[in-house]
Amino acid sequence: MIFRVLGFLMLFSLLLLQNGQFSANGVDTNPSTRPEIVNIGAIISYNSTIGKVAKLAIQAAIDDVNSSPQVLQGTKLNITMHDSKHSGFLGAVEAMTIIDSGVVAIIGPQSSVIAHVVSQVAKGLQVPLLSFAASDPTLNSLEYPFLVRTTQNDLFQMAAIADILSHYGWREVTAIYTDDDYGRNGIAALGDKLAEKQCTIRYKAPMSPDFNLEDIRNVLFEVSLQESRILVLHTYNNYGLEVLEVARSLRMLEKGYVWIATNWLSDIIDTNSPLSPSELSNVQGLLTLRVHTPSSQLKRNFMSRWTHLVRRENGSGSFGLNSYGLYAYDTVWILAHALNAYFDQGGNISFSNNSLLRQLKDPNLHLDAMSTFDGGDLLVSSIWQVKLNGLTGRIQYDSDRNLINPAFDIINVVGTGHNTIGYWSNFSGLSLKPPESLLSETPNQSSSSQKLSVVIWPGQTVEKPRGWVFPNNGNQLRVGVPRRIDYREFISYSDSTDSFSGYCIDAFVSAVNLLPYAVPYRLIPFGNGKNHPNINELVEKIRAGVFDAVVGDVSITTDRTRNADFTQPYIESGLVVVALVNTEESHAWAFLRPFTPMMWCVTGASFVVVGAVIWILEHKFNDEFRGPPKKQVATMLWFSCSTWFFAHRENTVSTLGRLVLIIWLFIVLIINSSYSASLTSMLTVQQLTSHVKGINNLIESREPIGYQAGSFAVNYLNEQLHVPMSLLVPLNSEDEFAEALRKGPKNGGVAAVVDERAYMELFLSSRCEFTIVGQEFTKNGWGFAFPQDSPLAVDMSTALLKLSENGDLQRIHDKWLRRKACSSQDTKLEVDRLELKSFWGLFLICGIACVLALIMYFALIVKQYLRHYTPEEEAIGPSSSSSKSSHFQTFLSFVDEKEEEIKKRSRKRKTERKSRRGYASNRSLAELSMSASRINHMEFSPGRSNGGNTEV
Repeated sequence: MIFRVLGFLMLFSLLLLQNGQFSANGVDTNPSTRPEIVNIGAIISYNSTIGKVAKLAIQAAIDDVNSSPQVLQGTKLNITMHDSKHSGFLGAVEAMTIIDSGVVAIIGPQSSVIAHVVSQVAKGLQVPLLSFAASDPTLNSLEYPFLVRTTQNDLFQMAAIADILSHYGWREVTAIYTDDDYGRNGIAALGDKLAEKQCTIRYKAPMSPDFNLEDIRNVLFEVSLQESRILVLHTYNNYGLEVLEVARSLRMLEKGYVWIATNWLSDIIDTNSPLSPSELSNVQGLLTLRVHTPSSQLKRNFMSRWTHLVRRENGSGSFGLNSYGLYAYDTVWILAHALNAYFDQGGNISFSNNSLLRQLKDPNLHLDAMSTFDGGDLLVSSIWQVKLNGLTGRIQYDSDRNLINPAFDIINVVGTGHNTIGYWSNFSGLSLKPPESLLSETPNQSSSSQKLSVVIWPGQTVEKPRGWVFPNNGNQLRVGVPRRIDYREFISYSDSTDSFSGYCIDAFVSAVNLLPYAVPYRLIPFGNGKNHPNINELVEKIRAGVFDAVVGDVSITTDRTRNADFTQPYIESGLVVVALVNTEESHAWAFLRPFTPMMWCVTGASFVVVGAVIWILEHKFNDEFRGPPKKQVATMLWFSCSTWFFAHRENTVSTLGRLVLIIWLFIVLIINSSYSASLTSMLTVQQLTSHVKGINNLIESREPIGYQAGSFAVNYLNEQLHVPMSLLVPLNSEDEFAEALRKGPKNGGVAAVVDERAYMELFLSSRCEFTIVGQEFTKNGWGFAFPQDSPLAVDMSTALLKLSENGDLQRIHDKWLRRKACSSQDTKLEVDRLELKSFWGLFLICGIACVLALIMYFALIVKQYLRHYTPEEEAIGPSSSSSKSSHFQTFLSFVDEKEEEIKKRSRKRKTERKSRRGYASNRSLAELSMSASRINHMEFSPGRSNGGNTEV
């Protein structure tokens, strides 16, 4: 870039020498901070779609600013415009010519390419550039401090395109662009935004910046050979329609294609409408973006003036107003407000020689005559601080030097007009409402809130295009297939015919035949035919670009999905354990096998405990549970054991006893049924035994484990289950499996083999001495592998679903995998013995019931004892002071006493109490009567009657 700038400086100095123009023309040395005139410049391509509109809008803005005394307070703007004539070279020369004329700022350049060069000169001479059309994202770099972008950054336009692609579910796109700073940097920004959406640019198609019809044709022809049908066209206004014309000749505007044009197309539609019939035909169904400018009275007033402005400028000619015209108009007002702030801060218009240019000693260049604007830093700082309402809405810059609230209209070209199908903003994403109406709402960019109206795509269809086809480039799909040495029902390779057959191959071919497009392919063997190929290495070949797909017995695992995308599984298969089994003969003690020893012990103890509890609860009330001690013990044991057969004869009369018995009989029913079922199974079905019970038992045994060489099983066992590699033995064939299992771990073999169920079912179909033990401990499936983000994986998954639904996949399965020479209907792996852990809940319920019943029983007994055993009775006995032992013996006697006797004794006590109360009452009456007689006798004695005091 530096060499480009120096080259232009040298060329510019030579031009000035020829014209004798090395002077400070236009330099205002007036020390006043408010000069009468301020010189500014503009660089525009007059005849371009953007330039002709911008030229008129800028002049209108100059007139409006100069006619408004409130803006610059009497200072007038004097603008000098130069035509760059669509040339980056001439644009750079014109810019340097303007800078030398004593301007304080330049509106433009219109082109991003010119902006890259001129901004370096502007930086050195400290002259701000205000570009209303240079949208290259890299121009925001701190490398260009004097470049002010007064339009929207292309970074946001590319973000809008990425959201559109994500909205429709397209993951890959082809980018067609002009190969210059504008095109390359814009597409680079698109790639970054697509990456955020897990999308990618599948193919980049750069075009020469110099218009060349043959170059366009060659580029588009290469694009047509690619699989992606989502095309983003990022170019210039005068270039885009020519590209579409060539695309029509190559039949690339038909059904199945999606074209998204950046805002160059909306500018053409807004400026040159109505388009010619051929141009309209070329843009039917295209999507394009337009910088969104909110509706306002200021905007409506200017648009109503536009026709008059055009006629005044061009006479009978007419053209429309595009968004860049609005930004060009606002650019003048931004500069005017910045100059006003600049003057308010004491700034003046003055220039000085550039010290860097004076260091160049070549006297022939006279570069030391170029002047630097002394107030450049202050002016550009004032520009960044501008805040106003313009034709394009609210004008204000954020911390990244971008205009706030970037937004775009999304347009679908239909018929002779166009439809706005939605909007995009960095605040709300895609929406059907104008962005300004959503600013007051909470941001919501969830997928459910992103909406667009119906689109009419190329080919006049509303059906969303798939977005890709199999590339028509004459190349076949390179399909890697593992070359197996056994299990040929799945894959079998013939050296003589160089062809494959088997279940996996038939499933693949049938799925390909269901695709809505032709897919030429070539099956390529992978492996030496002597050892099993490593499937992980085969899948990695896809990422390395060796294969375009992998077909075969490929399990879908997490590690493999990092290198490829898989279809949905076409066969289910997980890891299982296969071990050698022995036939177990019946014996005299087989009836004990259903229960484990612990289960027998707990069950027997429960019978005794429950019998004891029932005896305690019934002993006081039930004569059948009373009698001599020996009889009571026998009754208790007989009662508890007879409940096993529900043959107990003793009746229970107490409520608590009946409750405990009901719970116990329910538990006995379950245990009895389980025992009967287990014993029946053991005696009627031939039993197969193996010391290996499942994967956990196998790992704990620390015995050698076999696996199929090349399978993912070794990684799973070692990395997930932490089985040491020293215990893992690779085996290459079915015969090696059988031999290693027969030898066993003590004779150099293995305790068991861990492999996928699909293989093991074939292995066991002809080998009855082996069987699957335990449960399947992983859930995997086999799928076809394709490169990551390949749409072919999605279409193949859909085809496999159709095969499954119409029954073809099952027919293919039956064709290759139905052989079953060994029937296992009359054999069964050893039935697991019933353990205590399966019934401990029942025993817990029974125990709780017994404990609660006993607590309630003794609580009632204590209450009854306290009521019937009085203190008077306590005093009766050989000793007046009762001890604790006597209390306890009395209580035990009370507990053992029958309930009827207690009630009789209670009634007798009540009767005695009543009789004692009657005797006491009669005695009291007699005593009272005798006392009364004595009193009467004393009153009628002689001494008393004479009133004397004679003592008797």
